[in-house]
Amino acid sequence: MKNSNISISFVKQICRFALLFALLAGCAPQPTQTPLDVDAASTQAVATIMAGITQTAQSVPPTPTPTETPVPTPTAIRTPPALPDAFKTDILNKLDKPVSYLNDTCQYLKAKWSPENATPGTLVMVIMFHSITKGEVTAADQLSMGEFRKLMDDLKEFKFEAIDMQQMSDFVYKNAKIPERSVLLIVDDRKYREYFDVAFARYYKNWGWKVVNAWISHPETNTVLWDENAALETEGWVDHQAHGVIHNINMSNDSSDDFLKGELQGSIDAFNAHFGKAPIAIIWPGGGFGKRPVDAARQYGYQLGFTINPRGPVMFNWVPQSSEGDPNRPSYIPEGPAGDPLMTLPRYWDTDARAHLDDVRRISKEAIAYNESVKATELEYYDIVCAPTFGALVNP
Repeated sequence: MKNSNISISFVKQICRFALLFALLAGCAPQPTQTPLDVDAASTQAVATIMAGITQTAQSVPPTPTPTETPVPTPTAIRTPPALPDAFKTDILNKLDKPVSYLNDTCQYLKAKWSPENATPGTLVMVIMFHSITKGEVTAADQLSMGEFRKLMDDLKEFKFEAIDMQQMSDFVYKNAKIPERSVLLIVDDRKYREYFDVAFARYYKNWGWKVVNAWISHPETNTVLWDENAALETEGWVDHQAHGVIHNINMSNDSSDDFLKGELQGSIDAFNAHFGKAPIAIIWPGGGFGKRPVDAARQYGYQLGFTINPRGPVMFNWVPQSSEGDPNRPSYIPEGPAGDPLMTLPRYWDTDARAHLDDVRRISKEAIAYNESVKATELEYYDIVCAPTFGALVNP
C-alpha cells in the first residue's frame, strides 16, 4: 500500500510541474528558443521531481519480511532392550543350576561392568583340603604330598592365583577385582604350624599364595595349637575362619538355638580372644547346614558359608546350586531350601580337584566369551534405565 501511495504522489507532482511550466511559459516574454533549450529545461524539471521522489522513498522504512515460528524437534524416546539370560554351561551336572543372589538389576550391571572391578567371567575355584600326608595314603580323604604338589603346579600352569577370604567376600558382594582365575585354598580342621610350613609355605614365599584354615574353636584346644596358629595369623599368610566349636555334631534345621549360638557365636568369641579378629566365613562342620543354621549365621554377622558339595566354580552373582537330592550323590545336601547362595557355596575336594581343572578352565573361557557377546546389550540397557539414577559408566 505504501508503494502505491508513492506512485500516485509522483504522478501528481509531475502534473503540477507541467501546469506551472506551461503558465510560466505563456506569461513570460517569449525569447527565441531552440529545441535544445526546451529539452534542457524539461530534463532539469524531471530531475528535480525524481530527486524529491527518491528522498521520500528513502525515508519510508522497508516492509519487514515475516519469519516462521521455529518448531521444536521432538525428543526421541529410547526403548531399553530385553536383557539376555544369565550365563549357562553344559559342563555342570544337569541337576546343578547357576543361581543369582542380587535382586537389583541396575546395581548388578553397574558392579559387573565398572572398569575398576573384576572382568566379567572372573571365577573362583574353592578347594577343600583335609589331610596331606608325606607317607602312604591310608584314608579316603588323604592326599599324598606328591599329588598335592602336582595340583598346585597345575593350578599355576592354568593361570590360577590364590586369594584370601576377604577378597572372596569383596568379589561375590561387589565384584571387586581379583585374578580372572582365582583359587581359594581351605584347609579343614586344626593343624600345627608344621603342617602349613611343610605343605603351603613355599607357595606363599614363591607365589604370594595365602591359605585359609577352617579352625575348630574347641574349648579343649591346647595352648601350643592356639599360639602357633595365632603366630601364623599375625604373619598374614594363614587366614583362619570358623569351623564350629564342638564341630563333630553337624548343624541342621533340627539343632537347638543354644547349639547354633554355641557353634557360631562361640567361634566369634574364641577368634576375638586368640586371633584378634572376628571370622567372616563359616565352613560348615561336616558339610551340614539348613535354613535355620544359615539364618542364624547371618544373624551373627557371617558373610559367607561353605558346603562340601563340589558343584562348580563361583562367579559374581552366579553360584551353582541344587534344589533337589541326587541319588547318585546322596551326601550332597540341596542348597535351594536354605535360600541363601552366599551361605552355601560349593567346594571341590582335594582328592579329585585336578580332574576338574580343565572343566573349570573351560567354564572360564565360555563365561568370558559369553559376557563379551552380551556387553553391548547390557550397557545399552544400563544407559537407558539405570544411568539417570546410578550414574553413567565411564569407559566400561
